Amino acid sequence: MMIQVIAAYFVTIFFAIMFNTSKNQLLISGLVGAVGWWGYLMVIHSNYSVVTGSFVGAFLVSLLANLFSKLRKSPVTIFQIPGIIPLVPGMGMYKTLYAVIEEDYNLVAKHLFETLQIAGSIAVAMMIIFSLSTLFDQYAAKKV
Repeated sequence: MMIQVIAAYFVTIFFAIMFNTSKNQLLISGLVGAVGWWGYLMVIHSNYSVVTGSFVGAFLVSLLANLFSKLRKSPVTIFQIPGIIPLVPGMGMYKTLYAVIEEDYNLVAKHLFETLQIAGSIAVAMMIIFSLSTLFDQYAAKKV
């Protein structure tokens, strides 16, 4: 499990480099992706579904991305987009398209449905954190 978390750390850093993230933000970006993948693995190893694991992982990524964007005074996307990459259901899309080629439409439906559930759970987790962050910022602005 630790090897997967370390791999997620480096994958996130490499994607952050592709997105032209500044050098002083790379390590934090990698940390965000690694923590998200760790959360995903912890949920999966607790016998919950992949969809639930993806939700928890994306929730952690979005939470940390928002936190570090405020601490580092940087855009949240610098941390969030690379951090979410390890959670993206690429294998699900591959299996879906492979089943299309094999003309196994029952398998197409199964893989497509699971892939869309994973993508939806990632989007919902990101939306929840974005909404909570906006509410917190509005509350903090009124308090001052």
